[in-house]
Amino acid sequence: MKQIYLFLLLIVLSFDQAFAQAKSEEDAVTATINLLFDGMRNADTAMLRKAFATKNTLETIVKMKDGKSVVRTENINDFIKSIAIPHTEKYDERIVFTKILIDANLASVWTDYKFYIGDKFSHCGVNSFQLFKGEDGWKIIYLIDTRRKDNCSLSL
Repeated sequence: MKQIYLFLLLIVLSFDQAFAQAKSEEDAVTATINLLFDGMRNADTAMLRKAFATKNTLETIVKMKDGKSVVRTENINDFIKSIAIPHTEKYDERIVFTKILIDANLASVWTDYKFYIGDKFSHCGVNSFQLFKGEDGWKIIYLIDTRRKDNCSLSL
């Protein structure tokens, strides 16, 4: 009987350790993404660069005036320069982590967001991140988002 209890205890401890390790990786992934948005709010280019891998892709899906949707690719250096340009209002992207998937050194993250310039609502959408865990920890290698001004959740 003692052997059964010991076996069950070992199983429970194994699950607890695996859960704690998975939660730790999730926390590290979310910290990298939060670093990006903290960098945007603070116009801190060093924070922005730290969130991204050297090789990365930034894209956005936009609806053109004719109603067609297109994918636009943005250079990371141009993005960082746009944040660094002096501006009086904060760029405040408020996110909710909707889904986080991790397998070894790959993470896929889905976040709903609302973007504000200062206190003024600008647009909303969804971000889809791909992150890679290398020697420097988790880094964003791919980011694509949608942008719209309507059908925005009030909970963000």
